[in-house]
Amino acid sequence: MNKYELVVILSAKLEDDARAAALEKVKGYIARYDGTVGEVDEWGKKRLAYEIAHESEGFYYLINFEGTPETPIGVESQIRIMEPVLRFLIVKKDEE
Repeated sequence: MNKYELVVILSAKLEDDARAAALEKVKGYIARYDGTVGEVDEWGKKRLAYEIAHESEGFYYLINFEGTPETPIGVESQIRIMEPVLRFLIVKKDEE
């Protein structure tokens, strides 16, 4: 299994329960594509470097997960169409 990091920026306009539901949905996509979710680090509300969809702030989350080489492809295809997600990035961690 490979190790990956996923950074997700959710809209700042979301209520707490909607934000938690969106985060659980992302975790569900990881599990659906044969991944296991590790540590989830909430970075909080931060100002964006530039406006995205007329928004200047977003909630940042770092999700560590393990999966097969196909896991990030499947997760990315699902996250890409989620409305509350402003930006995301999946990076494979180096083996140490």
